[in-house]
Amino acid sequence: MKEISVFENVWIPMSDGTNLAAKIWLPKDAEKNPVPGILEYIPYRKRDLKATRDHRLHGYFARCGYAGIRVDLRGSGDSEGVLCDEYLQQELDDGVEVIKWIASQGWCDGKVGMIGISWGGFNGLQLASFGLPELRAVITVASSDDRYSDDVHYMGGCLLSDNLSWASVMFASNSCPPDPEIVGSKWKEMWLERLSGSGLWLSKWLKHQRRDNYWKHGSVCENYDAVKCPVMAVSGWADGYTNTVFRLLENLKVPRKGIVGAFGHKYPHLGGPGPAIDFLRVAVRWWDQWLKGIDNGVKDEPMLTLWMQDSVSPLSSRRPGRWIAEKSWPSPLVREEVFPLYTVKTGFMDKGSKQSDGLSVQSPLSVGLFAGKWCSYSESTDLPSDQREEDGGALVFDSLPLQEDYEILGRPSLKLKLKSNKPVAMVAVRISDVAPDDRSTRVTYGLLNLTHRECHEYPTELEPGRVYEVTVPLNYIAQRFPAGHRMRVSVSSSYWPLVWPSPEPAMLTIYPSESRLILPKRVAGERDTTSRILEKPEALGELDTELLVPAHREWKVEHNLATNEVALNVVNNDPRYRLNHINLELRKDVTERYSYSNNDYETVKGKVESIREFRRDGWIVKTSTRTVLTSTRTHFLISATLDAYEGDVRVFSESYNETIPRDMM
Repeated sequence: MKEISVFENVWIPMSDGTNLAAKIWLPKDAEKNPVPGILEYIPYRKRDLKATRDHRLHGYFARCGYAGIRVDLRGSGDSEGVLCDEYLQQELDDGVEVIKWIASQGWCDGKVGMIGISWGGFNGLQLASFGLPELRAVITVASSDDRYSDDVHYMGGCLLSDNLSWASVMFASNSCPPDPEIVGSKWKEMWLERLSGSGLWLSKWLKHQRRDNYWKHGSVCENYDAVKCPVMAVSGWADGYTNTVFRLLENLKVPRKGIVGAFGHKYPHLGGPGPAIDFLRVAVRWWDQWLKGIDNGVKDEPMLTLWMQDSVSPLSSRRPGRWIAEKSWPSPLVREEVFPLYTVKTGFMDKGSKQSDGLSVQSPLSVGLFAGKWCSYSESTDLPSDQREEDGGALVFDSLPLQEDYEILGRPSLKLKLKSNKPVAMVAVRISDVAPDDRSTRVTYGLLNLTHRECHEYPTELEPGRVYEVTVPLNYIAQRFPAGHRMRVSVSSSYWPLVWPSPEPAMLTIYPSESRLILPKRVAGERDTTSRILEKPEALGELDTELLVPAHREWKVEHNLATNEVALNVVNNDPRYRLNHINLELRKDVTERYSYSNNDYETVKGKVESIREFRRDGWIVKTSTRTVLTSTRTHFLISATLDAYEGDVRVFSESYNETIPRDMM
């Protein structure tokens, strides 16, 4: 390992005069012996909120002979300007300039790689499609190639409640000031510019309810061939972005590798709920191959390495299983098996009697209260609970007890023949593992706004009473169902609060004997091996921090029988701590509440409140944001407030109220 130097802040000038703030980790001899640069380009504050994580990640790369560069996007952290939305052309144009700047530095040998999780995974893929000669390889973690169909905003043409949650995160994040120790006396001017200029992103996203050009921008699935450099795609089964890994492996033409573990929305060396992996060593081997030209065998290894999950209680925080590998994707070891749906009494795997009559369901809004979060951070609170809590409001189809183990790998789907009594309706489908004691663990799920049954760009209303054939794709998964267990398919007409409900309750009629479950069955092969580097992450040094208040997490379902109000209350308060090396105290508190009364769709409500606070000696800055989303049959209603304080004085306050028409949503 090399000795390194850390440069707390370096300004990168843009062509329009704006300066972006970077933190750089360098091998001490890089000026004499230039090295490739590894860029992470995100809005999550290099100076404080991500300082401890960045210290581990980029410090490790520098000790392995690379330059680690963490850049705050324009308008975030200590960078100048205002951040107005995700993945704007301005962001990508700045990214091009940043990459060229890195490549031109005396300590860089002209070659650059990009790494990032979530936002940084997105723009890494997006910049890889620009064909920059300096950008030689990318590692994209927990990201998407399709901003509409597979991101935090919409799924299957349905509005995700994480759209509200995520908009509220950025509403709060964009309200934070730069650090006066970095930008000097102009910090307050920059802060006020952000407070007044960033805007309410939730409103922007709700004005694009179908897959239009707004979402096509930045979606590399529009032209996979534009990506010219090698790509490693990484995600976890508890994350919201697993599907991307499989699509990239199937559609990219460049050298590529996929890793899917049993973790959530975090870097894999941090792990949870399943085992962590030595991801930083995996990353360095990737960089060594594609940035330094070291032939270390990466090109010859299996294209896909993933965690085959084993059966587990829905209340367990563990994720047992084993590592498997596929030489290519799609895999020759996976074949589709098709089963008709029957009633629960006969089981969909029973080839005997058929159910010709339709079965109807109009689910209560309570179906989904135990679904967990669309994009789990692997806290025990945000994972799905026992699915028996949900199945009372769904149509349920069970297999008979399995006679032998059954493994699936890939994307299940359900072809349904159905009709609706309303012109706008949705369907949610779950596959669960049912143990002999009847506990039910969700394995995967899918959603479909039935007005999007043909495409997401041009939805059309349903004709009430008309029978349609639709296909509901579920999320990719690798799962072993043990002998003696049953598979369960659950079909519901709502899934609140994971997804915003339809404008009014809809009655769906399903025709089981004319519907088909398609499972990607995997046959075990010789490649079921475990790589040493996937087993245990290396211990890394930490920044000097002091814990002030521990983290506080809650995920609580309430049903007030006196008022018949039902609510999911979420508390997600990060630990309050001090970064001793810069004498800065940080606070980040978030509460969310999703509620309804009397199963009335017009009472559905989501509310997110956040507090961000920074303290150093006598400098105290706090912001408070509140976002509320409700709806009628015809419109979405947004109410939001932003207040900012310097000490005890409120220096900025703004309220937002918007009404946005529903577009078959």
